[in-house]
Amino acid sequence: MSPPADGPGFPRFPDGFLFGAATAAYQIEGAHDEDGRTPSVWDTYCREPGRVADGATGDVACDHYHRYREDVVLLRDLGVDTYRFSIAWPRVQPDGTGPGNPKGLDFYDRLTDELLAAGIAPAATLYHWDLPQTLEDRGGWRVRETAGRFADYTRILADRLGDRIGRWITLNEPFCSSFAGYGSGSHAPGAREGRGALAAAHHLLVGHGLAVRVLREAGAPDVGITLNPDVLLPATDSDADRDAVRRAQTVHNDVFLDPLLAGHYPEHERETWGGLADGSYRRDGDLELIGAPLDFVGINYYRPITVSDVPFRDPDPATRTAVDIRAEESWCDGVRRTTMGWPVVPGAFTDLLTGLRRRYPGLPPLLITENGSAEDDRADGDGQIRDADRVAYLRDHLAALADAMEQGVDVRGYYVWSLLDNFEWARGYSKRFGIVRVDYDTLERTPKDSYRWYRDLITDHRDRTPAQEQPHR
Repeated sequence: MSPPADGPGFPRFPDGFLFGAATAAYQIEGAHDEDGRTPSVWDTYCREPGRVADGATGDVACDHYHRYREDVVLLRDLGVDTYRFSIAWPRVQPDGTGPGNPKGLDFYDRLTDELLAAGIAPAATLYHWDLPQTLEDRGGWRVRETAGRFADYTRILADRLGDRIGRWITLNEPFCSSFAGYGSGSHAPGAREGRGALAAAHHLLVGHGLAVRVLREAGAPDVGITLNPDVLLPATDSDADRDAVRRAQTVHNDVFLDPLLAGHYPEHERETWGGLADGSYRRDGDLELIGAPLDFVGINYYRPITVSDVPFRDPDPATRTAVDIRAEESWCDGVRRTTMGWPVVPGAFTDLLTGLRRRYPGLPPLLITENGSAEDDRADGDGQIRDADRVAYLRDHLAALADAMEQGVDVRGYYVWSLLDNFEWARGYSKRFGIVRVDYDTLERTPKDSYRWYRDLITDHRDRTPAQEQPHR
């Protein structure tokens, strides 16, 4: 299916395979206080000293709210079949409750219509981490009420956009929303809790299940969730490091994959968290709700993680955070790293996908909803951005994806992360993932070499695909 990654030509994919690009609302939209939008947890987090590099915020970001037509032209010229974007909850439902905000909904109306007019299928992510601050003030994802509010928000969007948007993603990376947001505090809302993080992980899944129910009732044809399962490698062959990998596997992967795809809670949760995993936040029927059939599972992949055993940093189980599991994470040695410090190991991508297929026999079709690299790319004297490292990353990871598909993994499409350089969460604007460069002073967009490479890959694929087999765009 695929030529060698360092050989001529492009990785090959089957007829009907979808190519897309992805973004997220808080990272690109800006207009943080326009047309009724209220603060999200990320607006609040960015204003707390020391939380975000250089004190950056998403107040302006890429100003996509005002420049979306320009960005749709970039997508059209790129030739993508589909565009994955997220919808900002506080723009649509400023208080997290009640009716939808007409001006906020109008924006997503305009964006959806612009995409369709350009022949691009919209794929909407309902939640990419921007919880309305009003709901966080009432307990956030620690409390079950938020899952119910998420269902109400989903109903507003299904009613308004369901006639034009076919593909819906309920949550993006609930691991980050729960364990980074409520466990380590490295993401908004910045809490460091044990039980709170575990409750948040569960309530996010309950919210997902409720949202799926709403979307099914609305007749949505293509419904899924996006996860970021990790490839976890022991630092040594010692029993201690292998046990640490098992604990990390529970946190990073099993908490979400097992209820969604296997109908049970993680096997090693008590061993991992002790009394914190008391299940007090669970109710009868939750597993059935969470495990409702899906049309696809989105997978985000960037790098593998090496895990080693360490002593508990906090010996008191009553206050221990949910990520303090006697497992220290580091990055693989001896390989190139992106500017995030992440190792470039394309083969681990193949291993991740084939491993999911083996572990979950009923695995739905997959979409790669994010994959890309942050690189130190700058404009040359002629204004061109020759990001050869990013081109190599994309080429090699698409080849690794093709290899997984040759081994029987059912993958239906790929979204590059990201269309634009953008606000990279706690790292502010210091890391650039885009295939289009954004000058944050002028907001000028400049396609990079990676944009042209990806465009040519899509063109090559389309040229090899009989017209009757090309995806509906």
